[in-house]
Amino acid sequence: MKSNLKDKTVWITGASSGIGEALAYVCANEGAQLVLSARREDELKRVASNCSNGIHSIKIDPKNILILPLDLGNTTTVEEKVNQVIAKFGRIDVLINNGGMGQRGLAVNTKTEVDRRIMEINFFGTINLSKAVAKVMQKQKSGKIVVVTSIMGKYGLPLYTTYSATKHALYGYFESLRQELYANNVKVLIVSPGFINTDVSTKLLTETGNSYGIKSEAQNKGMSPIACATSIVKAIKGNRDHKYIGGYELFSVVVKQFFPKVFNMLMRKMTKE
Repeated sequence: MKSNLKDKTVWITGASSGIGEALAYVCANEGAQLVLSARREDELKRVASNCSNGIHSIKIDPKNILILPLDLGNTTTVEEKVNQVIAKFGRIDVLINNGGMGQRGLAVNTKTEVDRRIMEINFFGTINLSKAVAKVMQKQKSGKIVVVTSIMGKYGLPLYTTYSATKHALYGYFESLRQELYANNVKVLIVSPGFINTDVSTKLLTETGNSYGIKSEAQNKGMSPIACATSIVKAIKGNRDHKYIGGYELFSVVVKQFFPKVFNMLMRKMTKE
């Protein structure tokens, strides 16, 4: 049975760019009340302005948008942020965990503090926010928690060790959480994108913690953020439990499962520097 997002409160993390920004526009078109979170408040204001001015979406009343800066690496502010959303809208219907950080570098050369920072943001930041929101949804006896992982949550890839590890961890956590929340009518959707045409690869942390600064050719040829966001929202409305999103790269999941030796050979060839 399909659900409707009209007048529902939708909280999007990582909303300042890429998939998160696109989700804001698509959800605005659905008539949702938006909570936009990321670290960069100025960029959140830009996205909110686009929504209220009808750029990339139908016009949405500014009073139906809450700009809520959030650093997923700072777990001490989570309860306060949840309370702010409740004070504004009275409930939380959908949480879309889209915020996160990427990594690229040889595992043995990567500083431990880089590994820990990525795990802190991608995994602990995401689950801490989700737990706080889940408590609200349990009281409401309704809600949906969405987590944007990656097809790299299904297999490891050279040069992306810690990033892959965080996505594997999200799979395990949210598949378990789904079962725990079922009795309270709170649903969990896991989304696994492939190559999406955003600038996320330029922000990858290198072995030393610096920004990688180069956009990958695979991402240049990837699906548009709007197409990805549209597919995510369709999965939310369709009450899906899991959704792969992307192009030809999704076949890698099948190849990994049924032809592991071929898969490993191809991955080494594709990532050879």
